Amino acid sequence: MAVPSGFSTINPFIISRDVENLILFLVDVFDGVEHPDARTVDHDGLLLHAELQIGGTTIMFGERKPGWPFTPSLLQVYVDDVDAVLKRALAGGADVVTEPTDFFGEVFSRFVDPWNNLWWVYSTPQDDAAGEWAEAGDGDETDAEWEPTPELTYIRDTLVATLPRLQDPAV
Repeated sequence: MAVPSGFSTINPFIISRDVENLILFLVDVFDGVEHPDARTVDHDGLLLHAELQIGGTTIMFGERKPGWPFTPSLLQVYVDDVDAVLKRALAGGADVVTEPTDFFGEVFSRFVDPWNNLWWVYSTPQDDAAGEWAEAGDGDETDAEWEPTPELTYIRDTLVATLPRLQDPAV
């Protein structure tokens, strides 16, 4: 399958209000690079399309038009340094909802940006690209009972508490 450079097989599209500032926030937090040639303004003056590359993925954006429903985005991002990303996100007004937690050989965290999008932020040690997921089972997980660890319980609980809060920030 042919995929253009800078895009993945599946690419997220965020519809939000105040997209200009959301893009600036993501440039600061994730060192994103905007594709300025993709920027398209609709006849009503709202941004119809913009693109921001973060790592090897391009995120597309559109300004939410009057009457369109609020649709928070839920996105997963792999980074080199979870703590540095969270520090920049907090400086930009984000709310950390899951502190950095060991998660199957990775470091995992979540934050809600000021536009109420939820970001899953992961870091994988360079010496263990497959993580502990590959080691987690012996191939016969159908009969295994899952025992939640305190870390997994915390990760689950912070998600369950956060999702109902993702309401339209303009209301």
